[in-house]
Amino acid sequence: MPRPLPGEYLEYQANYIDLVQENEIRAAILHSLQELQRDLYTLNSSHGDLSYAEGKWTVKQVLQHAIDSERVFAYRAMCIARGEKKDLPGFDENAYSTSVDVSKRHVNDLCDEMLILRQATTHLFNNFTDDELRKSGSTNGYYILVNSIGYVLIGHWRHHWKILQDRYGVS
Repeated sequence: MPRPLPGEYLEYQANYIDLVQENEIRAAILHSLQELQRDLYTLNSSHGDLSYAEGKWTVKQVLQHAIDSERVFAYRAMCIARGEKKDLPGFDENAYSTSVDVSKRHVNDLCDEMLILRQATTHLFNNFTDDELRKSGSTNGYYILVNSIGYVLIGHWRHHWKILQDRYGVS
């Protein structure tokens, strides 16, 4: 499956898709798994409660957001690939963030959960047929292809990893 084209995803998602240089989703998702593992293993408990400014998420909250988003994106991809015709709901990342208490969670546990989810997502996308990757559906009232969702979820992590590096000083 080739890279998504404009019109196969929401306009704001181009920011995520542009962060994915690979031209085929299965290769991209496999590379993203290796990259994610490398990224996550640079984090440690001293990073957990870091925030770059008052009122901004901590590193643990960023990780929880990445976990929640990975679950939502993978669910959407699976539903559309299986032929779901109903509009899938959106999610409010800020409401989700304030609904979960990460204060007692350890960074390593969050990293492990994120890595396990990406492994599951990798299996999901590697087992989609080309026809399933081309299927389209609606999320929060907007048209998107399964293939595009894969690019969005890869770019979503890359976006947040860059923020963790640039604003939180994680490297």
